[in-house]
Amino acid sequence: MHTACKLCGRLSAAVTKMKCIGSNGMYSSSGPRLVTSLSFRPHSSRVLQPQTAGHKQKRVFPCVRSDALAMGRRQVLLVMASTASQQQLAGLATAAGNGTAAGDPQNAAAAAAAAQPAAGYKQPPKEILDIVDAPPQPGLTFSPDRTKILQLSRPPSLPPIFDISRPELKLAGVRIDAEQWSPSRMGYYMGLSMVPSDVLVPAAPEAMMKISGYPEGAWLNYVTWSPDGSFIAFTTRSPGGPGDPPRGPLQLWLADTATGKARPLLGPRRLNTVFHSYTWIDDNTLVAATVPAGCGEAPRRPPVPAGPRIQDNSSGKKSQNRTWTDLLRDDHDAELFEYYGTSELVLLDVRQQGSEGEVIAPPRMYTEVVSSPDSQFLLSCWLSRPFSTAVPAGRFPVTLQLWDRRGAPIRQIAALPLAEDIPIAFNSCRTGPRGLSWRDDKPAELCWIEAQDGGDPDVAASPRDIVYTLDAAAAAAAAADGGQQLAPSVLATTDLRCGGVSWCDGDLALLYESWWKTRRSVVHTLAPDRREEDKAVLFDRSFEDVYSDPGSPLTRRTSAGTYILAKVDGRRQLLMSGTGASPEGNRPFLDLFDLDSKEARRLWQSSPPYLESVGAIMSDFNHDAPVTLDGLQLLLSRESAKEPTQTYLISFKGPDAASSNEQRITDFPHPYPQLKDMQKEVLRYKRSDGVDLTGTLYLPPGYDAARDGPLPTILWAYPREYKSKEAAGQMRRSPHQFSGIGSLSPTLWLARGYAVLDGPSMPVVAEGDEEPNDTYVEQLTASAEAAVKELVSRGVTDPARVSVGGHSYGAFMAANLLAHCPELFAAGIARSGAYNRTLTPFGFQSEERTLWQAPDTYSKMSPFMMADKIKKPLLLIHGEEDNNTGTFPLQSERFFNALKGHGGPARVVLLPHEGHGYRARESVLHTLYEQDQWLERHAGYGRTDPSYVTSSGEADSASSLSE
Repeated sequence: MHTACKLCGRLSAAVTKMKCIGSNGMYSSSGPRLVTSLSFRPHSSRVLQPQTAGHKQKRVFPCVRSDALAMGRRQVLLVMASTASQQQLAGLATAAGNGTAAGDPQNAAAAAAAAQPAAGYKQPPKEILDIVDAPPQPGLTFSPDRTKILQLSRPPSLPPIFDISRPELKLAGVRIDAEQWSPSRMGYYMGLSMVPSDVLVPAAPEAMMKISGYPEGAWLNYVTWSPDGSFIAFTTRSPGGPGDPPRGPLQLWLADTATGKARPLLGPRRLNTVFHSYTWIDDNTLVAATVPAGCGEAPRRPPVPAGPRIQDNSSGKKSQNRTWTDLLRDDHDAELFEYYGTSELVLLDVRQQGSEGEVIAPPRMYTEVVSSPDSQFLLSCWLSRPFSTAVPAGRFPVTLQLWDRRGAPIRQIAALPLAEDIPIAFNSCRTGPRGLSWRDDKPAELCWIEAQDGGDPDVAASPRDIVYTLDAAAAAAAAADGGQQLAPSVLATTDLRCGGVSWCDGDLALLYESWWKTRRSVVHTLAPDRREEDKAVLFDRSFEDVYSDPGSPLTRRTSAGTYILAKVDGRRQLLMSGTGASPEGNRPFLDLFDLDSKEARRLWQSSPPYLESVGAIMSDFNHDAPVTLDGLQLLLSRESAKEPTQTYLISFKGPDAASSNEQRITDFPHPYPQLKDMQKEVLRYKRSDGVDLTGTLYLPPGYDAARDGPLPTILWAYPREYKSKEAAGQMRRSPHQFSGIGSLSPTLWLARGYAVLDGPSMPVVAEGDEEPNDTYVEQLTASAEAAVKELVSRGVTDPARVSVGGHSYGAFMAANLLAHCPELFAAGIARSGAYNRTLTPFGFQSEERTLWQAPDTYSKMSPFMMADKIKKPLLLIHGEEDNNTGTFPLQSERFFNALKGHGGPARVVLLPHEGHGYRARESVLHTLYEQDQWLERHAGYGRTDPSYVTSSGEADSASSLSE
């Protein structure tokens, strides 16, 4: 389903969207619950993330949290394996080791304890297990001067169940580890080491300088370079296992990059990283969010309630919200949220050994502190009461203030009230200033956007948005001169929803606006220092049309550590990098684009049999020198269908970049050599209504159709909505992309002799004023029919052994296909889905209408309403702590009961402590076991486990396919 920010609850509008077993508070569980019915910001870091087993890359989209809580993080350029565009090489910004729970594997110490499955948990066959257990490759970041590479070592396995079973607080859409004063379920790194940038990675031990001095075995997070690269800051925490130090708040450490020696910072102070961790202000100074001194014990829930829980809307105010999870329930939740969200800001000169720093602001619920490019001002943001039981934290009242670098207030930028009534439609937004950030090309100039339509896209308004700027130094001078407030100035206006500004200099900036209903995207050029001049349209296109995508401009680093548009030779020419989508597949490119003539000259393009992408500029270490084609250096990723992604440094020569040479940076081994010779083909076929469809077919190594005959086949998909048949039918993949296998990927079953059609197109098209979901079922079944027909016609698929599966919205799809075209499939697998749309009455996925506006559509789309018609076996799997909008575990439980009540063959597996995605080793392996057994029993080879438990409550020794 579309990703929803857990702080603000905003859905992306993008198309592309117990019992205690020890005194240390660790918890365990006997295994998954099942029921059956069988008759279911660092400065200038370059981060390289290799594709490895268990780490399938996903695209991430911005949300309102970046508007309200995360202003202007300095850009970090990411190099991802198995990617096909500059956006994925450089635009998916993330901090190395930033403590997020994005699937990082965990805990080497616990790996041994987790080697044997916990009671009640099962493991898949060895051929699948070996791939899941493939060792991960390290993360890599370049130093700001490009002379060093930092290797971040990952743990060797998935985290054990005891680690994700730790108690956590679920407050206002935020999950908190109370012992650590941090987000819960964070990933981590196991070690840090540096190598010269001309040494091939992974480097031999003798070529590496290991970062040392911190506690042995500590888990590391929030790893950043100082702006000049002299230091590396990071945090440590205890694993909390047997024999480890007690768990507690994270400790901040600093390593000298000349010696590799690390030392602790802040004395006895510890960090509060629930919302914010620390920010570099300059080469030697940072601001850290710490646990407030004298905060006392956490509030305890009164043993006797003070009264009933009451929600009131006597005023009759309209407030529609999607089904957010983990909301505050009562006053005690609010007290806990305020207690753990409150931090104290400490200013620290890292050169002063032993210093505890200086408190520069009173305790508040700080969500972000961002330094101006010249390091003289701070932009601070914090939450405050009144809280709400109806919306997540990102919609709570927000205060935004401009401070000097020592925390003295200069002026208030905004005090945004509680926002419970943001419309559910896409392009809705909060009223008041949003998207606050520092202008990257100026010493200290703020920029923000304000909606003129009340944040409601259904309100006609021109302009719809206004972009403002404010010079911090001038504002400070005005405030000092009698306390005056300097008014912001208007930079530009837009008639669509403004998406922000990319800065270059006083003569050039790019302004972005877009509109969801029409899929229109417009890019303007403007001169920020000559505001009397009108903006000019540079691109005006449909963002669904990938064939016409001109690419995205590359940026260069400034001496202040910010990133600005990279003008070539100081002229009005930009370097544009894009996916190069075409009917033949993606062929990423690099163009020299003239802003005046709007003509592009191709400098470089990926060539078969490889998929290559250029990303971050690496020749910008001389910040005063212009970017030139002669000597231009870029990071380049290269992969093929059989070779994993490697990273290179490509250097162009000549004034026209007519030639180039390369330096190899990485030499990672194939993560799963047993599948190196798997067969891969991108299929092209048509739907009955003429829409072009694609899918990636995988066949086992050594398979020969004439010799081996048709195979059992898994179809794994995810539906998407489009505004035109032409856009829906465009090719969005490459036959030369390396096939990364995630820990829950359907391609794992290649090792079991299955064919897999991964990601077949399931477009739902609505042209003009039509709504896509009004014909969702018809279009979905037509796409499935076309896919199965194509597979059978090739002779690789046994039509009697086709299974369908998906996760989240893909699970919703799988259940619908079993309901509406059961003749196509022998069985289905549905993970973490929602099946009754009346339980998501204020919209879901790309549906903007409410249940009361489109009752027939909601009912027709709900496979729950077709439970009496589903007679093919359906496996339902769900995390018991699913925190995704709309996909409560109740959806799977009630759907199973409905199927069972009508005699439908089904099984539901509920995974303890798991969220929308599954992370614990035991959970992942048991999920694979369940899927394997389901496939083998109903649509495979009949290789069933004699101990497999069915509805009788006894082991099932059946080995045949028939029921």
